[in-house]
Amino acid sequence: MGIVEEAHNVKLLGKPEAQQTIVLAHGFGTDQSVWKHLVPHLVDDYKVILFDNMGAGTTNPEYFDFERYSTLEGYAYDVIAILEELQVLSCIYVGHSVSAMIGLIASISRPDLFTKIVTVSGSPRYLNDVDYFGGFEQEDLNQLYDAIASNYKAWCSGFAPLAVGGDMESVAVQEFSRTLFNMRPDIALSVLRVIFQSDLRHILSHVTVPCHIIQSMKDLAVPVVVSEYLHQNIGGHSIVEVMSTEGHLPQLSSPEVVIPVLLRHIRYDINV
Repeated sequence: MGIVEEAHNVKLLGKPEAQQTIVLAHGFGTDQSVWKHLVPHLVDDYKVILFDNMGAGTTNPEYFDFERYSTLEGYAYDVIAILEELQVLSCIYVGHSVSAMIGLIASISRPDLFTKIVTVSGSPRYLNDVDYFGGFEQEDLNQLYDAIASNYKAWCSGFAPLAVGGDMESVAVQEFSRTLFNMRPDIALSVLRVIFQSDLRHILSHVTVPCHIIQSMKDLAVPVVVSEYLHQNIGGHSIVEVMSTEGHLPQLSSPEVVIPVLLRHIRYDINV
């Protein structure tokens, strides 16, 4: 196992002889376990790559370079490094939340590595702007950062049900609470600040890889209009599907709805 693979807890599953490789990339506050409902449906037909973004609670915090990860480009370079180390020539990349944008950034540098990108709950900008509705004002985010800094555990307990769209008793909320609380608080604050302050609208026209944009009807973090914004502004082919789900982690909270949708988009050829 290479250094990159070890650092990101890379797992290779599925059929080694399969022609197509699926890469599953998780969002903030989770780790590769967020895909547990999808993986069993892929392993019979595809090679499957799972990994943890640096900073996830499952990674060694000593590896987290605050300067490298002060922009999302650092994570995009990690994705490319993983694919290169595994000698993957091309993949279908499924990116949740911030990893949707990380995949788009990576695809601009190395479009050859990506057959298709499937985004779930992705957003190029969370802050509202003139003629753009991202869902948040700067004052909202400043209060959020203060809450994380003052009492991370209490913030996790409040944020998890809001993000997932359920109460603390739900399995999905408990699962997200677990992975969120596993993050080191200073790393979590740094990562979340980078995500929420990012503005990637300017890169969208440079994305040439076919994109499938999947979104929940109701999502605390990403208003449904953002999926249409992505669709209209991505440079290459794109299609959008809004699901009748609630929450920012629908693959955890509503797998019975989301898994068939994801499988359909993974298998669908946008160019036909």
